[in-house]
Amino acid sequence: MGINEVKHITVIGAGSMGHQIAMLCALGGYETKLQDIQETALQKAKESLHFQMSKWVKKGKISQEDLDRAFSRLVFTTSLEEAAVNTDFVIEAVVEKLAVKRELFEKLDRLTPPHAILATNSSTIINSQIADVTSRPEKVCNMHFFFPPLVMDCVEVVMSEQTSEETAQITMDVCEQINRTAVLLKKEIWGFVANRLLFALHAEAIKLYEDGICDFKDIDIITKKALNHPLGPFELMDLSGIDVGYFAQEQRYKETGDPKDKPAKCIEEKVKAGTLGRKTGNGWYDYEQVEVKK
Repeated sequence: MGINEVKHITVIGAGSMGHQIAMLCALGGYETKLQDIQETALQKAKESLHFQMSKWVKKGKISQEDLDRAFSRLVFTTSLEEAAVNTDFVIEAVVEKLAVKRELFEKLDRLTPPHAILATNSSTIINSQIADVTSRPEKVCNMHFFFPPLVMDCVEVVMSEQTSEETAQITMDVCEQINRTAVLLKKEIWGFVANRLLFALHAEAIKLYEDGICDFKDIDIITKKALNHPLGPFELMDLSGIDVGYFAQEQRYKETGDPKDKPAKCIEEKVKAGTLGRKTGNGWYDYEQVEVKK
């Protein structure tokens, strides 16, 4: 299969990542299906996309006619079978839990055509931990977008030892078609590149906070003012979702058993309390009452 044969793309999961990835695919000219098991999630995704894309029109980033054509290519469905049956390329964007992804890929392997590529948007989990439940490990890879996908121009494409060169090249070509810069990693490593760098920064920031060296707001200020980062580590956790990093660390700790990989106590407390950041209105910062310092 070549890039010209990729006509239909399926995105599984309509959450903060999935719905924007689906929009990128539709904007790139692909017939796109966005699937989620919850109708409410699909409705929220639809409303969010119309709101976000209307701002693009107002800013002159896209014409109303081009946007209407993109939306005409985008289908929302709760049916996994409907989303998978005629697809050429799948991008999984469900919760960052290995068991959930493995169960989904097993189903996708049965439902999708044999030629279809199955990509995971996992931010940390290597694809070889998922591919073995399929009959096509050579067609499985990581396709890691960054949040928010409609803004962030980078995708990490990661090959396992079994991922074929053809699969990697087609995935890179899809990224180009949807106007995203792709970087190919030919060797698997937990967390890939960007998140390994981020997690190192976040781990040190959390340690400084838990040791009472500095308040989290001040750590954010120092990171932005002294290191010239656009967001501090705690602001970034809130933006991405505190639970996302928690699940990634939890999975890592299960694999290694190393205490240093265990999620920090302050992070675990926030996940248990349901204060996950911007998406819940409260995380490290209260977004309903206090404006975050920029």
